[in-house]
Amino acid sequence: MAQIRSKGVVRQHVAFGPGRRLSYELCTVAGDRVGASFDEECIRITLPLAVVERWQAPDEVSIRGEQELPGGERLKILVEKDFQCLVPREDEDQSGLFPNPQTSEL
Repeated sequence: MAQIRSKGVVRQHVAFGPGRRLSYELCTVAGDRVGASFDEECIRITLPLAVVERWQAPDEVSIRGEQELPGGERLKILVEKDFQCLVPREDEDQSGLFPNPQTSEL
């Protein structure tokens, strides 16, 4: 959250073997529309800065948007905070995840 707010972009990669990877990126933009694009190896989601600032609040979990596609179809866009698992996983580093709001209910 701090990185997208300060730098305006967060980018990660998933490896699919030697020389193959898929990148995904969240970018802040001026304006008021959530958008998405895909080019060769990168899924790019654009988020209005004002929406990202509201998303900083602990009770704001997701950002939703829709985008019209050629041919009249619509793409639904959903970006959510990643919460720590209720049951810890030994093979997963959860240190950078948000505290799970359901933890207080246990």
